[in-house]
Amino acid sequence: MDQFRRIQTGKTGDVHMVAFKDAKILDDTVLDEIKTELNTLIGKVPGPDVLLDFGNVQFMSSAMLGLLGQLHRKISGGKGRLKMCNIRPEIFQVFKLTSLDKLFSIHKDAPTALATFN
Repeated sequence: MDQFRRIQTGKTGDVHMVAFKDAKILDDTVLDEIKTELNTLIGKVPGPDVLLDFGNVQFMSSAMLGLLGQLHRKISGGKGRLKMCNIRPEIFQVFKLTSLDKLFSIHKDAPTALATFN
């Protein structure tokens, strides 16, 4: 298991599990660190399956949405799958308003999301 400053990682089968450590992802410095850490993680394997767990995230900037879009394109381009879980209702509303709920595969919790990778 890799140790990162902004994300916690693990694996369940072939799925890379990523949980965000920060409750607030608002600062550009934090966002840059998350981007670097995610790119380090997914750069190791072509087309990985990744589950992002937002359970700790209470607030995030719109720039984080852009980062998620980049991550989605990178993973999909390598034939991997990106899924998300544990998104708070107030954050999910932003996904709905921007129609990103149609782009991303969003699930209630990790077990539900993991079952869809099969």
